[in-house]
Amino acid sequence: MNSPAPNIRAETPIIRQLDEAAINRIAAGEVVERPASAVKELVENALDAGARRIEVAQAEGGKTLIRVTDDGCGIPAGDLPLALARHATSKIDGSDLLNIHSFGFRGEALPSLGAVGRLTITSRAAGGEGARITVSGGQMGQVTPAALSRGTVVELRDLFYATPARLKFLRSDRAEAQAIADVIKRLAMAEPFVGFTLRDVSGGGEGRVTFRADAETGDLFDALHRRLGRVLGHEFAENALPIEATREEITLTGYAALPTYSRGSSVAQYLFVNGRPVRDKLLIGALRGAYADFLSRDRHPAAVLFVDCDPHLVDVNVHPAKAEVRFRAPGVVRGLIVSALRHALAEAGHRASTTVAGATLGAMRPEPVFPRVYQMDRPSPGALSAAYAAQAPMPMPPAQSSLGGDLAEPSARFEPAEPAPEATALPLGAARAQVHENYIIAQTETGMVLVDQHAAHERLVYEKLKRQMAENGVAAQALLIPEIVTLSEGDAAALMDHADTLARLGLTVEPFGPGTVAVRETPALLGEVNAEALIRDIVDELTDLGDSQTLQARIEAILSRVACHGSIRSGRRMRVDEMNALLREMEATPHSGQCNHGRPTYVELRLADIERLFGRT
Repeated sequence: MNSPAPNIRAETPIIRQLDEAAINRIAAGEVVERPASAVKELVENALDAGARRIEVAQAEGGKTLIRVTDDGCGIPAGDLPLALARHATSKIDGSDLLNIHSFGFRGEALPSLGAVGRLTITSRAAGGEGARITVSGGQMGQVTPAALSRGTVVELRDLFYATPARLKFLRSDRAEAQAIADVIKRLAMAEPFVGFTLRDVSGGGEGRVTFRADAETGDLFDALHRRLGRVLGHEFAENALPIEATREEITLTGYAALPTYSRGSSVAQYLFVNGRPVRDKLLIGALRGAYADFLSRDRHPAAVLFVDCDPHLVDVNVHPAKAEVRFRAPGVVRGLIVSALRHALAEAGHRASTTVAGATLGAMRPEPVFPRVYQMDRPSPGALSAAYAAQAPMPMPPAQSSLGGDLAEPSARFEPAEPAPEATALPLGAARAQVHENYIIAQTETGMVLVDQHAAHERLVYEKLKRQMAENGVAAQALLIPEIVTLSEGDAAALMDHADTLARLGLTVEPFGPGTVAVRETPALLGEVNAEALIRDIVDELTDLGDSQTLQARIEAILSRVACHGSIRSGRRMRVDEMNALLREMEATPHSGQCNHGRPTYVELRLADIERLFGRT
């Protein structure tokens, strides 16, 4: 335990200047983590060059070959050696590192790739001749003439051959190929007017196309919607809501899916800042907070969101991979995302995702098909008639029943009343029946709707309680003896900056000396609460995200519990007018398509789908 650390030597260490090859390999370790990182850097260079068609080919998950072909502006032959020099770039002039409008700007990608692999660049600029340059393990070759119509072809072979230890940390070919596909799809979503093609050429030759997205045309929102349908599937496009909002020179656009189209993980969350794909915890937290009132903790929303702002308002120079950003006003960005998404979900009204109906139809199974009966095995028409006559019941006298009264026609006695035409024309139709004292069957013009009465009424009561809380505020109860909480001076100052917001939610805090606050009132809804633990949770969230939703989430959880106990219980029989009133209230209430836990409150089945179940189409 008392032995000196192994990295401390007795002799005086000597400072040495690392050679260029070592510097490039160190830089490559930061920029090129895996083959997908190399693809990202090369495709972003193609986009910066103004390419409109980009084709990517990979072999063995990018370990043996990555080839990116584009139709961009190209590189003049005289600039090819400079393109492979560290910190040489055409994107910026170095005078303002905050005014960045391009994907790349560091000038590290190409020299880093050339330091750990065998890199060949073939390019032709407009009005010039084609040229090629090769660099292998950091050793640069000469510029030679090459045949190329336009654009650039970058070919990277044997990635990490110069640093074999890095190869041990790569995953299987399939996993690396999947990571490359994910990178291409993210960039394809960011650039809907650019065509992308991804090929797997592991077996040699032309290979097979694993992903293709042709360039879209028309309006940006329409082009983005079509591109998302190609990349994420038509189900996401059908169940996504358009998002467009602006606050303090920051614009949010994109599409967010309905709560009932949720996922078991965050794989369907794609976030972009000024067109750059990022994985930022501030944006992820804001997205999660916007859906917190509609999804349970084990479900995750699906969304594709673009945050656009002046480059001076965001710092993308945080990490060499440029996957993290830092906003000058993080609270504004978070508030914009939360408010825009909640507004879009409110405008969706009672709408639920179409995948709910698909899952319902998929759960239904047709009757087993009996073996085919051939003509020779069928009885004759005469034998069938005799068998039917023998099995027919004895006729009863038509005038009298066993009770002595006249028998009326069953259809005249038991046929239900037809729904009013104006009711069936409404989105959720007219109630026709209740089954198992919990499910309402309603008829619409185009099919039928099956409603979970308890889940639906639970959401209606919850929304009503939230409106009352917003109008009248949160009732606070004063503590007989104020609770003193000791924090660091920085945490106490951050908490007091949000004191007005906390007071509107029923939590009153006051300064009580350096690094100390006094809790005088707590929300009455929470009952007896550990004030110190609540304050520390809020401070932790303020430190992590710059904003806190802990108190509001706890209050809304109480309201949700009250709504659950105060709603129509399963097992209660409802009259027709009660069922119709519930349907009309659902149509008029936002978010009524899902309960407080994110489950759907109703399933809509189209008539065509029902007929398909019975083989009528």
